Amino acid sequence: MILKLAWRNIWRNKRRTLITAASILFAVMLGSLMESLQKGVWANMIGNVVNFYYGYVQVHEKGYWAEQTIDKSFLFTNEMSRLEEKIPDLLTVIPRIESFALASTANKTFGVMVAGIDPEKETRMTNLSARLTSGNYFGEASTGALIADGVGNKLQIQTGDTIVLISQGYHGVNSVGKYPVVGMIHFGSPELNNRMVYLPLKEAQWFYGADNRLTSLALHLDDEKDIGGVVQEVKATLGTEEFEVMDWKELLPELVEAKTLDSAGNYIVYFILYLIIAFGIYGTILMMTKEREEEFKILISIGMKRQVLGRLIWLETVFLGFLGTAGGILLSFPVVYYFHINPLRFSGEYAQMLEKFGFEPIFPALFDAGIFLAQALVVFMITSLLAIYPMWKIKKLKLQKG
Repeated sequence: MILKLAWRNIWRNKRRTLITAASILFAVMLGSLMESLQKGVWANMIGNVVNFYYGYVQVHEKGYWAEQTIDKSFLFTNEMSRLEEKIPDLLTVIPRIESFALASTANKTFGVMVAGIDPEKETRMTNLSARLTSGNYFGEASTGALIADGVGNKLQIQTGDTIVLISQGYHGVNSVGKYPVVGMIHFGSPELNNRMVYLPLKEAQWFYGADNRLTSLALHLDDEKDIGGVVQEVKATLGTEEFEVMDWKELLPELVEAKTLDSAGNYIVYFILYLIIAFGIYGTILMMTKEREEEFKILISIGMKRQVLGRLIWLETVFLGFLGTAGGILLSFPVVYYFHINPLRFSGEYAQMLEKFGFEPIFPALFDAGIFLAQALVVFMITSLLAIYPMWKIKKLKLQKG
């Protein structure tokens, strides 16, 4: 009975009901869009850096990641190549040898990261072959180089030109090589796009004087949730005396810290947003309570208990919150989905500024039902808490004696 009365009462003043529900609706929609964009940007950035190069887990010789010198390379054994057979959640083991080199053409020289890769295995995880913007991917007997677009722009070279690499190899060996550029590739991450040069694994090992040696094994996983289990199994198989097994959060702590800091800043924005929403809803409830004081007095005078009347008014406010949050979810779905399919793309100075901080100038929205439900729940809870005010007002209401 009380539920039916509460539902009918909110429609006695349709304008007030629609205004209140609309304010809650837009609050849910705005909160959902903000969080979707924020999480989408970070998911895109982490995906660009982790999925397209580092991998979710890497194996190195003990102490390599702290120094990152080719002298801390290790021999690639049969046991390592069979890890994917022993660990069900591990899809592919990607061998690499990586080190710094100077890339030179004519009168231009630029520092790059040279990565020796197994072409077939590398593209299984990073989809490197699909990132070609010109030229061809490594063939069976290729001895050329793949370079990132950013490196090509800095050196002013393109497919078909020649690049000279100069470095120091394993145990101080002089490393010099001249390679034709067989293809250009593009990364979403500006950091990778401005420094990566690829050679076939055998060619890179020859270049660095490190026959059958690797600096890292990148592990391709099907699901991020499997990281913990895979790390433990790899440690148990290879041991922790000679090798370090690191997940992407250990490999890229700066990225994790930046994400945490950005999320903390967003909480401040959310707090201000929710505060504005709360004042808006409170103002509506205050107005509604003031307008209906005489009605409340009459109902109490004819015998309605204050507790029952308070629950009735609380339910009315909760119904308003439910209408607003339900509408907010329904409206948020198509809006967020649109920006998920058609991400915001920036250009010009703003795009350059984002790239300096390591962000790709693309802001996709993350389409996740949990985001909509979380925003709706927070706004609904605010509405429910504010609904206590008319209950308190009814309890303190004084009837005139006459």
